[in-house]
Amino acid sequence: MSDVTIYHNPRCSKSRETLELLRQAAVEPQIVLYLDHPPSTATLTKMVADLGIDARALLRSNEKPYEELGLADPAWTNEALIGFMHAHPILMNRPIVVTAKGTRLGRPPESVLEIL
Repeated sequence: MSDVTIYHNPRCSKSRETLELLRQAAVEPQIVLYLDHPPSTATLTKMVADLGIDARALLRSNEKPYEELGLADPAWTNEALIGFMHAHPILMNRPIVVTAKGTRLGRPPESVLEIL
């Protein structure tokens, strides 16, 4: 099992680019298709903390559930937003790469190189 994990959406160009960049660096990551297997709320909480952001910064505001759930409302707590990302993983920005050296959002894809 790899010590590098990518939370991947194969339909996302940045996610595909990041996966290819990892493979070019001779890293074959554990691939989590997060739309099919959403991370737990505990995992999401840890990823948000490790990224050094609040949960809102990990949300994709252009997805349908964002508007339907009223997630633009600043009253939502980090905990609630993480719960929404778990229940509706399409809301989670991607790709996220996790290694022993840290966690990075692959936007741009090259940002993950510093944690390999």
